[in-house]
Amino acid sequence: MGLAKGHGAGTATRSPRGMVETAFLASTSGLLWLINYYFPLGLLWRILFPMPIALAYMRWGKRAAWMTALVTGLLLSVLMGPPLSLQFFAPYGFLGILLGSLWKRRANWLVSIGWGTLVTSIGISFKIVLASLLVGENLWFYLIAQVTNLAEWLFVKLNLLAQPSLLVVQGIAVAAIVINAILYLLVVHLAAWLLFERLGNPVPPPPVWLQILLDHEEI
Repeated sequence: MGLAKGHGAGTATRSPRGMVETAFLASTSGLLWLINYYFPLGLLWRILFPMPIALAYMRWGKRAAWMTALVTGLLLSVLMGPPLSLQFFAPYGFLGILLGSLWKRRANWLVSIGWGTLVTSIGISFKIVLASLLVGENLWFYLIAQVTNLAEWLFVKLNLLAQPSLLVVQGIAVAAIVINAILYLLVVHLAAWLLFERLGNPVPPPPVWLQILLDHEEI
């Protein structure tokens, strides 16, 4: 049985049911992050990270979503320390609030995936900077070194005599982050489309071409 729908922005702070659901969604979000930290389960698990916060927004409004994200962050800060809590909040906490807002406003997938890609890409960049500060090394240089090796291999396979410039390598690294974010957001949207309808808070349907593609795959 799906959960009953919420009653608008701000209701969670007045309704006992809203407060209970908000606390439950916050604990669920924190538990998902904890399980993945100690037992990494890959992409299929990470798609769930922003969903409890997005669901809180769709059911109870903006204030409930921020409460869910902040409570999750505080819980993780106590259990795992502020650095790992920040790694959850950026990007997944902000992403959950953003997606909940756009889905509640019935924004199409192009808009929500576009904004979600921007937030996710910034969040990944923030995590690289934070991890660099924690380990005392610039991990961006390490990433660039790995991309350089890949670019040189591609140039050899394509019989290109030139060496990839630093600008080209950095462009490839940034493109890889953005493409990864787009694919992640697409999977998140598909999962929410299948899950949230059963909870009584459906997200906007996918584009027609994607629905046709999914229908063909089912056949």
